[in-house]
Amino acid sequence: MCRRYRGSLVALAAAVAIATLGSTGIAGQARSSAKTDTSAPRTPWGEPDLQGIWTIETLTPLERPQEFAGKEFLTAQEAAAFEARTLATRVDAPPRAGDPGTYNQFWFDRGTKVVQTRRTSLIVDPPDGRIPWSSEGQAIRKRIAQRPQGPFDSWVDLDTGERCLTDGLVMVPLQQYNMNYHVLQSPGYLVIQHEMFHDYRVIPTDGRPHVGTGIRQWLGDARGRWEGSTLVVETTNFADKTGYRWSAPWRAARPTLRLVERFTRLDADTIDYRVTIEDPSMFARPWTAAVPMSKNQAERGVTVGRLYEYACHEGNQSIVNVLSGARAADRAAGSTGSRR
Repeated sequence: MCRRYRGSLVALAAAVAIATLGSTGIAGQARSSAKTDTSAPRTPWGEPDLQGIWTIETLTPLERPQEFAGKEFLTAQEAAAFEARTLATRVDAPPRAGDPGTYNQFWFDRGTKVVQTRRTSLIVDPPDGRIPWSSEGQAIRKRIAQRPQGPFDSWVDLDTGERCLTDGLVMVPLQQYNMNYHVLQSPGYLVIQHEMFHDYRVIPTDGRPHVGTGIRQWLGDARGRWEGSTLVVETTNFADKTGYRWSAPWRAARPTLRLVERFTRLDADTIDYRVTIEDPSMFARPWTAAVPMSKNQAERGVTVGRLYEYACHEGNQSIVNVLSGARAADRAAGSTGSRR
């Protein structure tokens, strides 16, 4: 199981310091092109200030539930009822026979509120609030969804999250805890640390081009630019990890994936974050989700405080136990499996 420990951000600070070196000349050009907007905080060098610790946790689901089909927004009364109904399900129940159980409610850090707009889904386009899967994407989704039942012949048969790697780049609530981000800025760079899995993104904002197409990464190659008060980040060059199991296949690293993210600081506590996801191998059309980022952790109903180290592998027995159980099942069936 995964545990969180208090840790330092020394490595992250070092990343910012290293990224800043050599960027002064180009960064000066970037600063001169930024438009003045006094409605939100700004850095000493004139850019909109996106820094801080932000949470994206919310009760609002990514896709619109069937019960709200055709309904883009909830009324205040409907939102309150939805929140109350959801919270009523958060009770500890004994595991089924033969099931070791999972985290009890104490260890979760799930939000308790829908987004302030009371949208019925985080997806704002298409209008139906649903992921526009292609036929190929549906087939991949179905294949991956069937894999948790096994076979578990190797560690690669487990989900990328269980292996403490990543659950994908897109900043949309997925887990029921640790949906927090630490954003830092320096002239010419922006750094984002995700509390989950130690995901770091160092995003140049100095106008440099993407790396060559032969260089592929789990989290892709990101480049940022300022359009007025909005930071636009385009990410390409994802590695081909479609053969792995992902808890949400739409987030998987694929060479055909392209993301365009927009960060707009609205006020002291809010960033309007929107991401458009393009991948013709998975989706019939591009689609967009809007995920408000908030510094007001209490308002979102999550733990208030600093970011913590996500010590995922320390004390993590899941991989050993899953593979040991699979080998025991093999022996009971008179088989040795096909271990790699």
